[in-house]
Amino acid sequence: MKLIFLGAPGVGKGTYSSRISVLLEIAHISTGDLLRDEVKNGTKLGMEAKTYMERGDLVPDALVNRILKERLSQKDCAKGFILDGFPRTINQAEELGKITKIDLVVNINLRKDLLIKKLAARRICRGCGKIYNIADINEGGIHMPPLLPEKEGVCDACSCELYQRPDDNTKVIEERFAAYEKQTKPLIDFYRKKRMLQDIEVVGGPDMMVPKIVALIKKHVK
Repeated sequence: MKLIFLGAPGVGKGTYSSRISVLLEIAHISTGDLLRDEVKNGTKLGMEAKTYMERGDLVPDALVNRILKERLSQKDCAKGFILDGFPRTINQAEELGKITKIDLVVNINLRKDLLIKKLAARRICRGCGKIYNIADINEGGIHMPPLLPEKEGVCDACSCELYQRPDDNTKVIEERFAAYEKQTKPLIDFYRKKRMLQDIEVVGGPDMMVPKIVALIKKHVK
């Protein structure tokens, strides 16, 4: 089962991917985490990526593709995977198609104003990267309760400190949406034309949405 999760910044791709990958017993691959792990482990590809990341530049598609291809060859991907954060562009999607066959693309949708509220309220563990959210959204038939740790400011999983990403502020969020509209949103049309894409609307928190997404996947991937 080879899946891609698409959606605007803050829509919950990481949260859904991490939970659904466990339920489906497939790998969850976040390209952001993948690049950071390559750098942390000092691999040859990681050192190449580091030179771009330290300058604040985007890692070139060719290098990301090489790192991803290596990752997909590992044992935990034998039964399948969920790609979270890749592809971001049409070029990356075309190259991905040369590496492996994708079974389904799930496009996760949520109103922009609610996405901004979610992003501004996001908190991340410094240790394991687990995501929390302090926003309690309940409007227009959409109820997304907060995802709070048992102890304020401390991760339930590893007891490390929770922090707010520097780019989770209104100005940077708007810039990220602009980049998404320009680069990533065309992927929706790209995969829709290939009849590989299914849309799903976020109407509640992960406890509600995870079963809905799993049902959608099982309906369209046999």
